[in-house]
Amino acid sequence: MTASKSRSSAFRIVNPPRGLWLAALAGFALAALLSLALGAREQNAVFDSWQRIAPRDVSKSQVRVVAIGDESLEVIGSWPWPRRVLATMTQRIAEGGAAAIGFDILFVEPDAVNPTRFSRLYSPDDPAIQAWLDQLDSMDSDFADAISTAPVVLGRAGVKLGGSDPASLTQWATIEGSPPPALARYPLVQSNLEELEARAPGFGLLNGAPDGDGVVRSVPLVMKTGEALVPGLALEMMRVAIEQRTGSDPEIALAPGSVTIGNRRIPVDAQGRMRLHFAQIPDAQVYSAIEIMSEEFDLAQLRDKIVVISLTAEGSPDIVATPLGSEMFGVLVQAQAADTINRGGWLRRPWASEAAEWGVGAALAIILLLLATAQAPVRSRWLVLLGAAAGLPLASWLLFRFGDLLFDPIRPLLLGSGSALAVFAALFSEARRERAALRDAQNRSEGELGAARAIQLGMLPDRAALARLDPRIDIAAQLEAAKSVGGDFYDIIRLDADRIVILIADVTGKGVPAALFMALSKALSRSVMLRAPGGLADAAAQLNEELMRDSGDALGLTMLLGIIDLSTGRAEFVNAGHDNPLRITTDGQVIEEAMEGGPPFCIMDYPWPAEEIVLQPGEALVLITDGVTEAQNRQEQLFGNDRTRAALVADQSSASAMVASLRGAVRAFEDGADASDDLTVLAFRYLGASPA
Repeated sequence: MTASKSRSSAFRIVNPPRGLWLAALAGFALAALLSLALGAREQNAVFDSWQRIAPRDVSKSQVRVVAIGDESLEVIGSWPWPRRVLATMTQRIAEGGAAAIGFDILFVEPDAVNPTRFSRLYSPDDPAIQAWLDQLDSMDSDFADAISTAPVVLGRAGVKLGGSDPASLTQWATIEGSPPPALARYPLVQSNLEELEARAPGFGLLNGAPDGDGVVRSVPLVMKTGEALVPGLALEMMRVAIEQRTGSDPEIALAPGSVTIGNRRIPVDAQGRMRLHFAQIPDAQVYSAIEIMSEEFDLAQLRDKIVVISLTAEGSPDIVATPLGSEMFGVLVQAQAADTINRGGWLRRPWASEAAEWGVGAALAIILLLLATAQAPVRSRWLVLLGAAAGLPLASWLLFRFGDLLFDPIRPLLLGSGSALAVFAALFSEARRERAALRDAQNRSEGELGAARAIQLGMLPDRAALARLDPRIDIAAQLEAAKSVGGDFYDIIRLDADRIVILIADVTGKGVPAALFMALSKALSRSVMLRAPGGLADAAAQLNEELMRDSGDALGLTMLLGIIDLSTGRAEFVNAGHDNPLRITTDGQVIEEAMEGGPPFCIMDYPWPAEEIVLQPGEALVLITDGVTEAQNRQEQLFGNDRTRAALVADQSSASAMVASLRGAVRAFEDGADASDDLTVLAFRYLGASPA
């Protein structure tokens, strides 16, 4: 019944006082301000790291990139190319059955080698030659013809100066609904040649500003030019691809938090941007322009694909930073945006994610506040903090990896730890105030402490009774406190006719707190040893559990706990951070019994081992506290192990003689200096199962 009751009272929630609630609220508010100040910078650092750890899988992508790179320029010539070359490339891609062909390029100027422009630069003398040149079709016309018969999307750019009035431009996409509130808006548009614009099946804006730190994480799907809603290049390529595949033009529907095209509802932010889960596009999905125009190229590779064409030669200005690195061609971002719209996999950060971050942070702060005032071990607070520090990033990673959800683990950790720090600071301040009050009370109660010392010493086994304990053992002990009330203690407990418990312990601290904890520890030790059904190791673990439940944060306990069987001389000891026992052999040698041991009680759960010592008749064990070896003289020298052994060699006639010899040697060494610690010595000699 006693053990059951103790376990049920090990943890009890106590309503924190008003001052702690206010401290927790203040810490939470400061942490919230810090979190808001860090804002997107901290969140992007987390989310970008997830992207680097697990880039998006694009192995099944239906998007291909045609790169006009250095290899192609070496074969065909420097950029810009004659439009007839682009017309040929467009026709070949269309022959391959591409669902959409997007140009991440602006065609603002007429072809530099059009016949009419050539004749003006190099006017022939022969009128017949001039007439023949005038009859030739322009290369821009050839390109326009190719565009008109293929599912081509031309790029446009929103500008503030030097563009066309958006109202004068053709726009094929139908966009309806309530747009997101902060769409990017451009008063003018940089369009392509009128001849090309008149023949193109689709137009998409190429604009896409990076975030404040210069990193592109999102692609705008919809923007405004003047008062008109217009699609970005990736969304327009998807519209043209759907029309090419189904024969019907899909509408684009807007809502404040989403863009819908066909059966795809894509979440967007207030600026109409879709957040990308980036990937490293494999080389197999990128073709060079010269490769496309080669007769050996298998055009079937382009069937039902969305193809994006752009200039990627060295010196190209279209290079951006992404979460995966500082350099990525812009066309690769457009390709990933098109693939994301086509197959899904966009990243989402709904309002519920932010609400959950604040909610988890508030819950963590409340839990830590309750634990700070609950009757629970100190380790429980650290376990909660460490669990949150490990669990929240893991949850964030799993949500990202398997749900494409963005959950910031730093915000709740910041909120919870900020509140906890404020509470711990308040508790520390209150503890200092209480300790100061306690010191004042101690100074006023020296007489009461003297009486308490008499009571404390009265709790120890009677020294005269020890001498009559059992004829098979000679035992003696002495305790002298460094202050009027100390924290050392020892005990002798008879378990049955043959077995006795011998223990010696040292409470960290001195004075009343140590003495009170000494009394508690002695009572619990006796209770556990008399009722523990298991072995000595189990008893030590149970004793530690009960001590941790009932101890204060600042107190610990070293203990040497043993059971000796007087019928055999076999003893088992558990050493919890205490000085090792000293064996006195039959020939008078003093040998330290090295033990594996473990940490002191009241610090942590630990599997203390039970270690065997077998005493031969006539051998003795001497148990001491560190008040012996760490005793200091006026020169602050330590008594030490060598002097301890020498004192035990001096007189080994009986257990009481060994105790008195060691105690006298320590006091003589101190030479009147104040004792730095309690001094406790316990000695016993095994006389054999049947002493003479």
